[in-house]
Amino acid sequence: MAVVSSIVAVIMALLILFVRMKASKRPTNAKKIILPPLFMSTGSLMFLDPLFRVTKGELIEAIVLGAFFSIFLIKTSKFEIRDNHIYLKRSKAFIWILVSLIVIRLALKSYLGRAIDYHQLSGMFYLLAFAMIVPWRVAMYVSYKRLEKQLKHNPTLWST
Repeated sequence: MAVVSSIVAVIMALLILFVRMKASKRPTNAKKIILPPLFMSTGSLMFLDPLFRVTKGELIEAIVLGAFFSIFLIKTSKFEIRDNHIYLKRSKAFIWILVSLIVIRLALKSYLGRAIDYHQLSGMFYLLAFAMIVPWRVAMYVSYKRLEKQLKHNPTLWST
């Protein structure tokens, strides 16, 4: 089961990378920034099953680590205005950070899997991912809104 979930994690990382590369080719909007964490939040339903519940310590560890990892995503997610639209800038650093995060995740999962029940570990990694995506998307939303406001106040300034 651990091998299957690791393979799924790698596939998801590759999917994120592919989506990110395509996203930089089209203008973005607030909805595209806000929806992923909302969709992901449905995963919280797993905690209705007592098997997936984590201790307070595990909860804090997962959230702190997720928030820490979000810093790297925030630093590599920048927007630019082209042709009176807001685009997500491509970043080579994002690719390396995403790859590094998946390697760290797999290493942690392998190490922690020896001491923590599989279900609890799944809950912890869900919390880690959610604690990573929410601050990242909030920062992206704030940055997007700032550029959107500049664009509305002076649209001809950004024409190319």
